[in-house]
Amino acid sequence: MPDTGELVRHSLVVLALLILAAKIGGELLGRLGQPHVLGELLAGLLLGNLGLVGVSALEPLRANPILDLIAQIGAVLLLFEVGVESDLFQLLEVGASALLVSCLGVAAPLLLGFAVSALLFPEAGWITHLFVGGTLTATSVGITARVLKDLGKTGTKEARIILGAAVTDDVVGLVVLAVVTGLIAAASGSGAAITWSATLVILLKAVLFLSVAIYVGRHLSRRVFRRAAATLRIPGALLGLCISFCFALAALAQLAGLAPILGAFAAGATLERDEHDIRKLLFPINTLLVPLFFVRMGMRVDLRGLAQPGVLTFAALITLAAILGKQVCGLGVLEKGVSRLVVGIGMIPRGEVELIFAGLGTTLMLEGRPVLNQAQFSAVVMMVMLTTFLTPPLLKAAFARHISGAAPCAASPSNPSGKP
Repeated sequence: MPDTGELVRHSLVVLALLILAAKIGGELLGRLGQPHVLGELLAGLLLGNLGLVGVSALEPLRANPILDLIAQIGAVLLLFEVGVESDLFQLLEVGASALLVSCLGVAAPLLLGFAVSALLFPEAGWITHLFVGGTLTATSVGITARVLKDLGKTGTKEARIILGAAVTDDVVGLVVLAVVTGLIAAASGSGAAITWSATLVILLKAVLFLSVAIYVGRHLSRRVFRRAAATLRIPGALLGLCISFCFALAALAQLAGLAPILGAFAAGATLERDEHDIRKLLFPINTLLVPLFFVRMGMRVDLRGLAQPGVLTFAALITLAAILGKQVCGLGVLEKGVSRLVVGIGMIPRGEVELIFAGLGTTLMLEGRPVLNQAQFSAVVMMVMLTTFLTPPLLKAAFARHISGAAPCAASPSNPSGKP
């Protein structure tokens, strides 16, 4: 039996190392104009692959259950925060363009990802292909908002459409995740083939859970939190209620056969974020635990696995599918004077939902093997990193092209007024 003191000491050293690595990685990439999450992923990737340069001391961390548990808690808190940031009533008012952009931006990558998986892994079942397609559906709201803010374009029509559609993508992506994980759980539990009726039941269950949880939770949380704010004086009481509410709904989602992050998102979406400024309450704990999730995802990338036949091809093709799939959504822009190219590029970044999708894929078992093997997981993480790297320069160039194209014609001897 391992010594408790040694286990505690080892865990504290590991956590200190990973927190430090996350902050250094985020700082370095932030100074280069990239999202902090990219630095956290790269920090984890470097720590997890030190064995390639002869440093094997951190190799046991790849299968460390304590780190996996902390990463899962970080993922739940991350989706709770995403839910808090998502104003669902405003989501209903995003307009026809944002809704159509979102629908196309989910359907096209899903079908392209399915096709890539079916092409390269024909021996895998259709559920696996659907899972791969599902990892491409959601746009990272946080990364997209950060890029638009850095470019000073948050007030443009394109930005409003992009952000509205990206939030919708997150909701739809989570429903897709819930359906796929439900199908896998049903298939692995019964061993029977999945029928369309069973798929419809799981879809309805996911939508019903999300709807009921948000409706009931919004009415319940409003009363509970107002009463707590008026009567409780103990420090951190509201934060404790928020986290407890998040964990409870996450557990209920898992009990219903759905992904826990769906419950966490629903918990965040029910809270009145402006009344108690929940984002400020969550900030201290999320700035510690959420980066550990991204570092952990980076550590699980095995660069040696990318050398296996077909893996780099898979990474390249799903990255291409991720980019092209979001260009299709530009066709959903209905307003005149709005750049479809800008909207399509703005929808490219992938992030938290895709990483959670991929992480679950390595733990979900179908016919005795994980839905995503280690090499496929590494390829998905590379896709997330590449789409995040590519978006800022591409979006900047697209905005510049749109502005130059919309500018009045320059004056010339034959056209002294400069009018077209």
